[in-house]
Amino acid sequence: MLNCSPFLLFDGNCAEAMDFYRSCFGGELIVTKVADTPMKKQMPKELHDRVTYAYLKSGLIEFSATDWLHATRRPKQGNTVALYINGGPQIELRKIFDRLSEGADKDLLDELREMPVGIYGHLADKYGVHWFFMGGKDA
Repeated sequence: MLNCSPFLLFDGNCAEAMDFYRSCFGGELIVTKVADTPMKKQMPKELHDRVTYAYLKSGLIEFSATDWLHATRRPKQGNTVALYINGGPQIELRKIFDRLSEGADKDLLDELREMPVGIYGHLADKYGVHWFFMGGKDA
C-alpha cells in the first residue's frame, strides 16, 4: 500500500529539529544516521552524523525528514518541504513517478533507481512541488 506524507529537509540539524517536534507533539521518533546505513561507504566521514531518515508519529500527526545530503544542490526556501511517497510495489511507484515527471524540471530529477537503502527517486514537478519516492528493495 502506498503512503503519502509531508517530508522536511534540514541542513545538518534534522535530529535536533525532530527531537524538538517530538517534545511538542509527543509520540514515537525514529532517527537513522548515515553511519547506521550501508550508505556510509559512499559518503564522506563528515556526513556520517547527518540523518538519512527520521520519522515522527503521534496520534494523527506523522511526517518524515532528512538532513540535506545531495552533493551539488543546496537547501533554500522553497525546496525544504516536499511530499514523500513510500511503500507499495515498485511498479506502482514507477507509474506515479513517470506521471509526475511529465513536464518536471530535468535539473531537479533523480531517476527512480535502486540504492543501498531501497528504491529511491526525486523530482520537482511542473508546478515546482518536490516529491521523494522510497520503496523496499523487494518492492
